[in-house]
Amino acid sequence: MVAIVSATEDDIPQILEIEREAISPPWTHGTLLSEIYRDDSYFALAALNEEILGFIIVRSMVDCGELLQIAVEKSKRRRGVADLLMHAVHDYAKKNALNPVFLEVRKSNAAAISLYTKHGYLLVRQRKDYYTEPVEDAMVMSVQIH
Repeated sequence: MVAIVSATEDDIPQILEIEREAISPPWTHGTLLSEIYRDDSYFALAALNEEILGFIIVRSMVDCGELLQIAVEKSKRRRGVADLLMHAVHDYAKKNALNPVFLEVRKSNAAAISLYTKHGYLLVRQRKDYYTEPVEDAMVMSVQIH
């Protein structure tokens, strides 16, 4: 059974592998490590036994949340892992009275936009040339947490 657990420093090598194939540009070891120890950050994994299937990073910003990253290991996609992680985001937001939750997504990332829409996110605005490697606009989306 897949469990949602907190990330630890020992998990970073596996997280970096997932991130390199899913996120451009990927974060560094140091940046991920700092998220683990931030008081305002929720860094959680979807894990099956010792295998990390995916992860999320959510940051508290006063009374709202920001989903900074979500990624699922390439061979484990389309199996409900991302849905479990999105539920973990919303559960964290509810427990911490974070409303709404925001995120940015590459305009061309149809699979991610579909996932977010499925979980109630709506388009708020577009940010021109927000992403690098390659340069691309971001779609800013948000959801009200009930």
